[in-house]
Amino acid sequence: MKFCRFGANCFGIVEADVVYDVTQALDVLPQVRYPFPASDLLIANLDAVRERATQLKKDAPAIPLDKVRLLSPVANPGKIIAAPVNYTKHLQEVLADQHLHHGNMINHIEKAGLFLKAGSSLIGAGDNVRLVHTDRRNDHEVELAVVIGKCGRNIAREQALDYVAGYSIGLDMTIRGPEERSFRKSPDTYTVLGPWLVTKDEIDNPGALDLSIAVNGEVRQKANTSDLIIDVPGLIAFASSFYTLHAGDVIITGTPEGVSPIVPGDTMVATIERVGTLTVQVSAA
Repeated sequence: MKFCRFGANCFGIVEADVVYDVTQALDVLPQVRYPFPASDLLIANLDAVRERATQLKKDAPAIPLDKVRLLSPVANPGKIIAAPVNYTKHLQEVLADQHLHHGNMINHIEKAGLFLKAGSSLIGAGDNVRLVHTDRRNDHEVELAVVIGKCGRNIAREQALDYVAGYSIGLDMTIRGPEERSFRKSPDTYTVLGPWLVTKDEIDNPGALDLSIAVNGEVRQKANTSDLIIDVPGLIAFASSFYTLHAGDVIITGTPEGVSPIVPGDTMVATIERVGTLTVQVSAA
């Protein structure tokens, strides 16, 4: 099933080119008071919301998908965890191009570890990526995004997929330069998630998905998640050995070779097999 957030924090089921407005399904969410839970409330209660949404769908208003403004399918991720240079060919291209590494130490992911992106950088497909520091190179990076569905720590890779709520497309936007990664990758709008959440039952093997991104119709990146150095179960196990993972945490799994510059006025179209297509406009901040 595909769930989206749209408009004024409405909630919908996506089928083909239609969104069914089942916002009333959110009434099953528990009422909370400060201090708010560490988990995203919707993702933590997704099973109950899904059951109610399914009941509501038969009488729900059907809205053309191209008439809604899509938000990030996760409103409040506690952490956005990113995997640097997690495709071998991307590691090779970064090492070979001074304009990508700027003299920074570039290590294999198992040496470099993971890094965090600011939650304030998150947007959905209906928002523009608004570039800052346009005097410097700004790049696109398309990635499979994994949304965690329940709390866990020190998760074994054999059980890792049991902790997944679903999948989405992630764009890890990047300013090139000498500074630390998370600093250059965390300006407002520099994490795109969408266009919706595909529940985990729709994708039995996240390690065999084609992914690509085109800019103004030109394909820039094209690969398969089978090329990941650390696969999805491995990333969940690795991340949970350092952090407690909470429902709604997002792991973006790394980008393949072909990263390249974008400028205001560009249109990015990212596609991941069995997830969907994400179209995002680029503007200046």
